Parts: sequence; C-alpha cells; structure tokens
Amino acid sequence: MRLAVTGATGRMGRAILTAADDRDAAVVLAVARESTTAVGHPVVPDDDVAARLREAEADVLVDFSAPAATARYAEACAESGVALVSGTTGLDDDARAALDDAAERVPVLHAANFARGAATLERLLADAVDALPTYDLELVETHHAGKRDAPSGTAGALLDAAGVAEDDRVHGREGEAPRADGEVGVHAVRAGAVAGEHEAILAGDGEELRLTHRAGDRQVFAEGALDAAAWLAGRDPGRHAFRAVIES
Repeated sequence: MRLAVTGATGRMGRAILTAADDRDAAVVLAVARESTTAVGHPVVPDDDVAARLREAEADVLVDFSAPAATARYAEACAESGVALVSGTTGLDDDARAALDDAAERVPVLHAANFARGAATLERLLADAVDALPTYDLELVETHHAGKRDAPSGTAGALLDAAGVAEDDRVHGREGEAPRADGEVGVHAVRAGAVAGEHEAILAGDGEELRLTHRAGDRQVFAEGALDAAAWLAGRDPGRHAFRAVIES
C-alpha cells in the first residue's frame, strides 16, 4: 500500500504517520499548508494535490482535515484515481456531495470514528434502543479543548444509529427545561486533552443502562484508519463503510 496523508502536521496527521511507520507502510506523500517535516517525513504544500498523487503513485489517501479541504481532496482523488479514507467531521453539504461525487470514480470510505470499539457502540446502542423503547435517551460526549465541531461526528453517528431525528435532538438545556416527550439531550464537553469519550444513557423508572466508549489515545483512530486504507485500496468505486472493515 502506497499511502498519502493530508493534514500531516495536525494531531491526527502525525498519528497516521507514526502508525504507518510502525507498520512499515510506504508513505509516498504527506501534505499540509506549508512545506515542513512531520514525524520525520517531508511535507509539501497541498496545492495541485491530484498531480502530486499521480506523481507519487499513491494507492490511497488518508484524510483528517477540515470540511472544505476534504471536498478538495475528494475531487483530487477522483481525478487521480486514488482511493479515499476520510475521518473529517463537521462536514457540510458541499463536502458530503464531494464525497458522493468522488465515489462514482474511486472507492471512498468516510467514518466519524475509526475506533473499533466506537463502531461496536453504534450497534449496541441501536440494539438497546430497540429493546428499551420507552426509556429516555441522553448522550454525553467529551473531547479535548481544541476540537472544533460540537457535537462530535461520533455523537451524530450514534444518534443516527439510534434512529433519533434531527428535530428531536436538544443540544444542552438552560433555565426551566423539563424533558419533553421524545427529545434526546446531546451534551458536548470540551476540556483538557481528552482524546474522545461517548456515553449513552438509557433511563427508565428505577433503572438505567449506560454504554460508554473511551479512547485513551488518538493512535487508536490512526490504527483503524490504516486498517480501512489497507482494506479499501483496490476496491471498486462507491461508498464503503468502516463496519465492513471490522467485520472482514
């Protein structure tokens, strides 16, 4: 696998490079806004990424960047015939459309969370909500102080898995705010250097069930993304799911 990495100087970019080195994976391209180095790898500016991907003969691009950048990288992958794995969260309509467009020409795998435990939590929460339909559901997520999007992409994926409509999601409460029927409270905590924690609470009369996933280090996300990259390279064009990776 010949690997390209975007956002190479960021937290996740450095984690991806470190994980790739641990696996002896061939990092053939690392890009960021400016020329520099990251984890011992040369980093080049992210202009004309399609040409850089072709020149590097990359098999797959791993992207943890920002929504606007992800849209550009998706277009570059489609143009250069390179598979795309992206963990960028907070995607807007334009970025989601760019992923869909790219998937018509190359394999694309986007996930809000590449931890295997978080993916399993989605399935467990869906099962729990089906088994406990009258219980109140609340979701609390905690991330480091620098995380940009709130609630997290993983929180959104969990709520989707639980079948919670957008209109039923209440983001925090203030003042006199008793719980309304059918609403689901979503609470985002930003503090310190927390890599990621998500807790789903299902509460009924006299009992509660709590399902929690904690990531102790962002390297777990990097390892999952590299697993996805190795699985995705050479596959047919289309949108692919991380669940297929962990079930393979």
